[in-house]
Amino acid sequence: MEGEIKKITENYQNITSQAFNEFKIITDNIINSQITDVKQIELTLNYMLDFCYDERMLQLYKELCRYYWDINPQATADYINYYREMWDSDDV
Repeated sequence: MEGEIKKITENYQNITSQAFNEFKIITDNIINSQITDVKQIELTLNYMLDFCYDERMLQLYKELCRYYWDINPQATADYINYYREMWDSDDV
């Protein structure tokens, strides 16, 4: 049983690392290419949100939100709230 749990945990960590690496490339491309396609940015934020329990992904999410703020501040505020609803805890 312990070995199975360890394997699941390792797989979960590997998936998280892989997601970060992929989203890092996508986010860098959006920002460096100054992409303003709202659908592309929001789709990226939507998928990234699932991984924001990871500190590296959260920092990347924030970076893309900062970029998106100048394009659509209201939608960016919504994405900040989505993060808070999903991952912020009142139990500090």
